[in-house]
Amino acid sequence: MTTTTVRTSSGQVSVTTSEAGGGRPFLVLHGGAGPASVGAFSEQLAKGGDARVIVPVHPGFAGTPRPEGLTTVRGLAEVYARLADALRLEDVTVVGNSIGGWVAAELALLQNPRIARSVLVDAGGLVVPGVPVLDALNLPLAELMERSYRHPERFRIDPTKLSESQRAAIASNRATMKIYQGAELADPTLLGRLPAIRTPTLVVWGGADRIFPREHGEAYARAIRGARLVVIEEAGHLPPLETPELLVPLVRTFSGS
Repeated sequence: MTTTTVRTSSGQVSVTTSEAGGGRPFLVLHGGAGPASVGAFSEQLAKGGDARVIVPVHPGFAGTPRPEGLTTVRGLAEVYARLADALRLEDVTVVGNSIGGWVAAELALLQNPRIARSVLVDAGGLVVPGVPVLDALNLPLAELMERSYRHPERFRIDPTKLSESQRAAIASNRATMKIYQGAELADPTLLGRLPAIRTPTLVVWGGADRIFPREHGEAYARAIRGARLVVIEEAGHLPPLETPELLVPLVRTFSGS
């Protein structure tokens, strides 16, 4: 793990990252489940050759510091634009899941020339007419697990067996997530701003996602010029964790690696 300090409109922000592999850079942005939720995907992507996989921890997650002024997804996007500058990355493919996909969309809207393409995986952030936004963070952990996977029995957690430190970490991550997503749980302006995205975009959705239904993926794909929607029927809300073996080749093919 390394820490890089960047300067943004929110002030100085320290970003903790892990890295594996070498070659073309991939910036992998995790969702509310934390960086571990993209671990299997990142490991498989890095092992495939010619992929430098960089996984930041959103400030405030996993015990990392979050400056008081950093409170929005747009702010997070600016952090990662400056991180790409600080690391001197070129031809970057950004892969974001859940709130990480929302950040990836906002990052594409910043039009940083270092960002070459985006993969939005069950991305949050949208207000889709007729499709309610689920307040997943206020669900009991057991129900959240059921809604997150096609096969929840493979990932189910018994809350009674969690240690105090594990409980505290989950509570801290949830509190940070609530700050970033805001009271509305989404950005009512995002859908109308998506047509300004110019970078090639792949939208990937789990067919069994019961956090953000498929209509959200369809809305992303319609709004972004040239975007394509691919549905992984065997996945729920977390394809990087549940079906990394299906997501990795999609990302590799799209990025041309």
